[in-house]
Amino acid sequence: RMGMDSLSVFPVSQAGANQRSGRAGRTGPGRCYRLYTEYAYKHELLVMTVPEIQRTNLGNVVLLLKSLGIDDLLTFDFMDPPPQDNLLNSMYQLWFLGALDNNGDLTPLGRKMVEFPLDPTLAKMLIFSEELGCVDDVATVVSALSMPSIFYRPKEREEESDASREKFFAPESDHLTLLNVYLQWRRNGYRSEWCTRHFIHAKAMRKVKEVRSQILDICKGLKMKVLSCGTDWDQVRKAICSAYFQNAAKMKTVGEYVNMRNGMPCFLHPSSALFGMGVQPEYIVYHELVMTSKEYMQCVTAVDPEWLAELGGMFFSIKESGETRAEKRIKEKAKKDAIEAEAKEAATR
Repeated sequence: RMGMDSLSVFPVSQAGANQRSGRAGRTGPGRCYRLYTEYAYKHELLVMTVPEIQRTNLGNVVLLLKSLGIDDLLTFDFMDPPPQDNLLNSMYQLWFLGALDNNGDLTPLGRKMVEFPLDPTLAKMLIFSEELGCVDDVATVVSALSMPSIFYRPKEREEESDASREKFFAPESDHLTLLNVYLQWRRNGYRSEWCTRHFIHAKAMRKVKEVRSQILDICKGLKMKVLSCGTDWDQVRKAICSAYFQNAAKMKTVGEYVNMRNGMPCFLHPSSALFGMGVQPEYIVYHELVMTSKEYMQCVTAVDPEWLAELGGMFFSIKESGETRAEKRIKEKAKKDAIEAEAKEAATR
């Protein structure tokens, strides 16, 4: 059984709500308005917030403990022990990403992943990009993903800002759209007014630049070859696929996909570069699911099905079409006969 990472909106706890109200009266008496009833506060909210270690993906925790030589994580003396399921799910994720071997020990890839202050998926993407010659490009993508959003959409100017964002859209990929924005910002001397003109958060971009240089310093420290693939962005898409193949989805209808591993419906967000495209790609991978009115995929990239089979072989394989061998032979013979007949006809002309 495999859990799925998703960002779900969750009610505050009583302790959390009281802490927030303390902010209102910090330097003098204040008022705190709560957008729920007293009954809901008393009967529906949890008394205490669930400790983060008990509700989040533990990939980094597992990597860190393994690198410190602690092998039996299920008996490790955590202050707030996370549910065993969470631990096992995180170990399973690290196994299929290639960070743990079949015995649960760190692989060379896993040892490298420990060095990066990144989610294991993003660390995998970055390390795998070395053999594709696009570490420089993937470092930008990974840094941009560390920001909630680099585009802003001010009220009353939604249409104008949407039109501006569309100019940066890279065909078939939100990840490459982020890369595109960064490259254009760099070309324009990293200027803040360029950001303002294009409805891009200048502060977020400066943070992306900072994170990016930290990540590249770590890469250099690990003696990784930091190259750019120039305009061959298929290499970047392949690196993205190497990290997100567990979030692969296949097209069902326009705008709607289904997760290929659990059949869960997932939708393109209207702000995605793939939304409203003339020809929608059949296979995609996504960064995460955000549950609001629907299960929306956040940050989507089209992938080749062959990549899924090559990089996520434990989940996917390429199935030959359902023809029997006999049917195949008949078809091939008919094709061969037709080619020969055509050749004869051409010769007699």
